[in-house]
Amino acid sequence: MERATFGAGCFWGVEAAFHQLKGVVSTAVGYAGGRLANPTYQEVCTGETGHAEVVELEFDPAEITYRELLDVFWAIHDPTQVNRQGPDVGEQYRSVVFCHSPEQEAAAMASKAKIERLKHFKKPIMSEIRPSATFYRAEEFHQRYLEKHGMAACHIR
Repeated sequence: MERATFGAGCFWGVEAAFHQLKGVVSTAVGYAGGRLANPTYQEVCTGETGHAEVVELEFDPAEITYRELLDVFWAIHDPTQVNRQGPDVGEQYRSVVFCHSPEQEAAAMASKAKIERLKHFKKPIMSEIRPSATFYRAEEFHQRYLEKHGMAACHIR
């Protein structure tokens, strides 16, 4: 099993998109990339902790590759926006890939370059690609939120 961590706006919809994929064994929503240990949702929402809302997933690379996960990441949000997705505005909603190995970093950089080269988006890609950061699991209320509330999706595309 391997881990992958993605931030693509509000973590509820991002988790739902990845959770349904064959080969994704587990998902958890949380916070990464900030300055505060063990942040709460309320603290992250202030925009003062530096954390991004992220989904950390465990996947079986024999069933789904990291490159395929990257394809999903690019498809489910607008990576040209800075610190926002749709109506959600703030640093916590930034587009970011946290890489757990040099191989993941190389794959993420190559994937981003390919998308830019093919001009899938009219504006430049603003997504960050960074080394993995400490993942802080969000409060239980947020885990599998859309599923718990009978919702198929939220406002991600």
